[in-house]
Amino acid sequence: MLNKDKKTWEDRKHFLWWPITFTKYRIENGRIYLTTGLFSTKEEECLLYRIMDITFERTLGNKICGTGTIRMTTKDASSPVILLENIADSKNVKDTLSQWVEEEREAKRVTGRDMY
Repeated sequence: MLNKDKKTWEDRKHFLWWPITFTKYRIENGRIYLTTGLFSTKEEECLLYRIMDITFERTLGNKICGTGTIRMTTKDASSPVILLENIADSKNVKDTLSQWVEEEREAKRVTGRDMY
C-alpha cells in the first residue's frame, strides 16, 4: 500500500497473485525494512539515502501476475543488495522509491562523492 503523502509503503512478497508469504517490506521514516520468517523473525533496515542504484525486473510470469522485483544496490555493509521480490504495482513503487531516495539525499545534504 503506497502512501505518497506520508512517504510510507508496505507490501508482502507475492506467490503468484496472492501475498501469502512471510516476507514483508515496509518503508517509513526514511528507512526501508525487510522482515522475514514465521517462527523466528529477522528484520533488516537500511537508510534510504544509502541506496545507490535501483533496478526493476519483470519476467513473463511477473507480467501475468502483475508483480515485479526491485533490486537495490546500497552502501550498507550488512546488506549491499536489497531485493523486493514479487511485489504488486512494482513499476510505480520503483519510481516512487527512486524519488524518495533523491529527496532523502537532498534533505541530508548527501552528494555522490560522500557515498564513495
